[in-house]
Amino acid sequence: MICARRLGLLFILFCAPSRSAVIATNIPATPLTANRVAGLPAWKAYYEHSQRQRQADRDFLLAELKTHDLKKSTLPPKTHSAKGLSLDNEASWYAGAAAQRIADILVSFQTPAGGWSKNTDFTARKRLPGELFGAENGSLWLGTNDFDTPLEDSWNYVGTFDNDATTTELRFLAKVIASSKDHAEAWKNSFRRGLDYIFAAQYPNGGWPQVWPLQGGYHDAVTFNDDAMLHIVEFLRDVAGGQAEFAFTDKELRAQAEAGWQKALDCMLAAQIVADGRRTVWGQQHDAITLQPVSARNYEMPAAASSESGTLILFLMQLPQPDSRVVTAVHAAATWFKKTKIMDKAFRVVGTESRKLVNAPDNGPIWSRYYEIGTDRPIFGDRDKTIHDDVNEISRERRKGYAWFKDTGKRVLEHYARWAQLHPQKP
Repeated sequence: MICARRLGLLFILFCAPSRSAVIATNIPATPLTANRVAGLPAWKAYYEHSQRQRQADRDFLLAELKTHDLKKSTLPPKTHSAKGLSLDNEASWYAGAAAQRIADILVSFQTPAGGWSKNTDFTARKRLPGELFGAENGSLWLGTNDFDTPLEDSWNYVGTFDNDATTTELRFLAKVIASSKDHAEAWKNSFRRGLDYIFAAQYPNGGWPQVWPLQGGYHDAVTFNDDAMLHIVEFLRDVAGGQAEFAFTDKELRAQAEAGWQKALDCMLAAQIVADGRRTVWGQQHDAITLQPVSARNYEMPAAASSESGTLILFLMQLPQPDSRVVTAVHAAATWFKKTKIMDKAFRVVGTESRKLVNAPDNGPIWSRYYEIGTDRPIFGDRDKTIHDDVNEISRERRKGYAWFKDTGKRVLEHYARWAQLHPQKP
């Protein structure tokens, strides 16, 4: 469990008087480095493995360029989603030529490490020699000292869990394997390599970074953002169960998957934020070693995050036999959601001013995306790293381009009402 005492220093150091529009300035997350892990044997081994694998991935591409006498790498087709990787079709579709063609394309784009990049169109064609493993994924807003600036412009998100990458490709492959009579070895080998990638990327404490091999910056944090870690956990849980499309997996692989997601559950529970002696919820991302909430992009500050916390709680309430740790965590988080709900407000377009938070009688409940740890007041970030307590004071571009309010908590409290009857809170 994560204490907010030290986290508060992040804000105290930068705080202006409460009447000011800017209440704090965001600071970057600390990545994993050789110095940080030097005295931690398990973490040192993990870090060195990541460094070796990153170099091996780079060497693979350089060798391709040399073999085919190419001057530089090219970019694959780009998309803004997992285009064509539908997981909802009938089993017969995955046995057909269209699905098998996509499966072959997926195999061609799998990184040497075993993962996949994001935002790449895997329906167009197989990867070409010397082509990058993923489309250009850099931010359009990069500036000096931007938290999202990659270490290398052409080597970004090469193997990631962001935007449902890697887990979606593996689920698709499993459906094709399970639905095909010949169970093509290339697909099965790719699936196994993808599982090995997930196992290798898991931190010694059970969490996962956003990108592996490690990319640095906030990407090294244990990433709950956009449910990245949760999707890995759900995937491993399903593999461990060996049902439906995962029936082809062997006992050894299922046992590894079971151990992986159970270890991740321990990390989830350990990362729950404690403020003023009470458990609350989770941040979007937590430092890999300390599990303290940390920042991501310039406008994403260390905070209690309602959306990611909501999906984590919903997952915990699905566990068939929750132990006392899980029960305690869920009750505490539900209490936080009850306390922080916002009524009679709406975040909507107002004239030409983009979206604003306005009075809206009988509307709600809604929840701010971020809450300051300790005070539970809603907070909002801007591209210049300033932190505000009024969403209407941040730039028009950020008000328009980010989901500052969501109603995930409503579904949480609806499920909790039923769940709490089966798992009452102890006095």
